[in-house]
Amino acid sequence: MIDEALATVETLFVPIAVLAGSIVLGLLVALLVVRIIAGIARGGLAPLRDTIRPRLRLPLLVLFPATFFAVGLSFAGLPEDAAWVAAQIVRVVIMLATAWTVLRILALGEDLLLSRYRVDVADNLRARKVHTQIRYLRRIVSAAIVIIAVGAVLLTFEEIQQIGSTILTTAGVAGVIVGFAAQKSLATMIAGLQIAFTQPIRLDDAVIVEGEWGWIEEITLTYVVVKLWDWRRLVVPIGYFLDNVFQNWTRSSSRMIGSVFLYLDYRFPVATMRDALSGILTETDLWDGGVQVVQVTDSTEHTMQLRVLVSSTSSPRLWDLRCLVRERLIAFVQESYPQMLPRFRAELDPPGATEEEP
Repeated sequence: MIDEALATVETLFVPIAVLAGSIVLGLLVALLVVRIIAGIARGGLAPLRDTIRPRLRLPLLVLFPATFFAVGLSFAGLPEDAAWVAAQIVRVVIMLATAWTVLRILALGEDLLLSRYRVDVADNLRARKVHTQIRYLRRIVSAAIVIIAVGAVLLTFEEIQQIGSTILTTAGVAGVIVGFAAQKSLATMIAGLQIAFTQPIRLDDAVIVEGEWGWIEEITLTYVVVKLWDWRRLVVPIGYFLDNVFQNWTRSSSRMIGSVFLYLDYRFPVATMRDALSGILTETDLWDGGVQVVQVTDSTEHTMQLRVLVSSTSSPRLWDLRCLVRERLIAFVQESYPQMLPRFRAELDPPGATEEEP
């Protein structure tokens, strides 16, 4: 009896001890790898210092123990059926954990590359180009990794492999059906690639779409999010920007020119307006030191039209600058030349005058 009990304990204890030891060893190795990577980040990958540990810890804490567990199965001496089931499960876990780890590494690589191109500066054209391309490519690669991982997991089961072989016998018909079904998706992906590399739009571009003015906030695989001036979001299919006409105000540079129109009496001295504009612009940091123009661009039977041109480093700053210039110039006219504000003239006959005979 004692021998049988010892044999039973040995039969159960040895596999459990081997597998548990494999898991513990995998956890220790995972923690060591995370610590080493974090140390490298502190040395030469400063932009990733705060994100590398939380992003890699969980997937590595799954991947390494699962891998060591798979190795331990060959030494644990489990019964054949139990070993087969355990091997199938751990194989699936390793595949999913590997895909998870690769996705996290891709995200870290994206952060590292984008950290070298800042978009919060005045001249951010090249940075916005790089951000648009890298983010779109990362989404495509991530989608491909997920598809490959799911396919690899499904192919580990013999039943699905048999189904797959049956489906392959009708591959011609299936290919036609899938081609028609995926036609729109493939066209959308190709449109996204065209936008990423030809770049009619980029992240943070100022655009007018469907009569709405805003900024490109996000470019995904299938749609583009435009953040409107009043914080609404306009969601547009990505192919729209290849098939339709739209305005891109920051296509070649983030600097922009804006106009302010004033309507004044013909007797107004235009030179004083130029002096007033110069004083306003020198007192604000919204102006970039570039364009500063006052011109008479039109005349009607009642007033002349003054167009004021100013420039700024970005569309939001230009909007604020235009509002500031308009407000200050109107105040200047009100204070210095109130008699020059637009007015309607009428000629009245003196009292007692009579209409001439024809």
